[in-house]
Amino acid sequence: MSLALIFAGQGAQKVGMGKSLYEGSAAAKALYDEANTVLGWDLRKISFEGPEADLTQTKVCQPALFVHGLAVVAALREAGKLPAVKFAMGLSLGEVTALTAAGVFDFATGLKVVAERGRLMQLACEKSVGGMAAIIGEERPRVAELCAEFGIEAANFNAPGQIIVSGEKARVDALVAAAKDKGLKRVMALNVAGAYHSRLMEPARAAFAAFLAGVNFHRPQFTVFSNTTGQAVSEPAQVREALVRQVVSSVLWEDCMRACAAAGATEFWECGPGGVLAGLARRTEKAWVVKSFAEFADTAA
Repeated sequence: MSLALIFAGQGAQKVGMGKSLYEGSAAAKALYDEANTVLGWDLRKISFEGPEADLTQTKVCQPALFVHGLAVVAALREAGKLPAVKFAMGLSLGEVTALTAAGVFDFATGLKVVAERGRLMQLACEKSVGGMAAIIGEERPRVAELCAEFGIEAANFNAPGQIIVSGEKARVDALVAAAKDKGLKRVMALNVAGAYHSRLMEPARAAFAAFLAGVNFHRPQFTVFSNTTGQAVSEPAQVREALVRQVVSSVLWEDCMRACAAAGATEFWECGPGGVLAGLARRTEKAWVVKSFAEFADTAA
């Protein structure tokens, strides 16, 4: 088996995530305890007990999903259930999780990176009125035409026929309202705090670049694919630049998955709640072997 780990992005969070891992795995418990110390606030309590309104805040859910993803990996390794990892990738914030799993950062550094990313993105959301929408059943060229027409941007290429667009809320709403007249199969406004992966995140990008300039990056110990290009990144300077660009760039998730499969991955293990990435993988290529791990029982089975 040639194993790829895939890590969840914002929106996958749910109250209670990580609790069974904390109670069942000493390795996972150690990560949650360290996270509380590093952050200086109770991530553990918000993850396990909520309230949901707190967990869904960008500055909270990004570090919460990061810790959960690595807690799953730690529990699998502790149980002797983790084969040699050949590849990793993560959706949006999950890219930081993947890089940390690959040794680019130690746990505490990766957590500080993702916490600052979440904090800066939340600030950027508060400075603008942004929105996002899912366009279902359309090809990339058609979505590019719509983005040009409505003055918005393609934020996520998740799977064939599932593309997320992002921009000023009024412009996104105009696209949603015009969907029927445009002959579009399905367009859904998303319940989000802002226009992620668009030019409205530029304040976050600039500040994040300044923050990352002071962070030490190591070469990944296995292949990690970048959201911004859909290709592998390895040189520390290249990894840093990719993380900075990703804040305002399209997430090429389908491209990452296809590149990983082409490089030889035979199984994808989703480490995170919700099973969203497993669903996207199956939508992209039914033949791919995909498994999801979110609870302690999943890691012990």
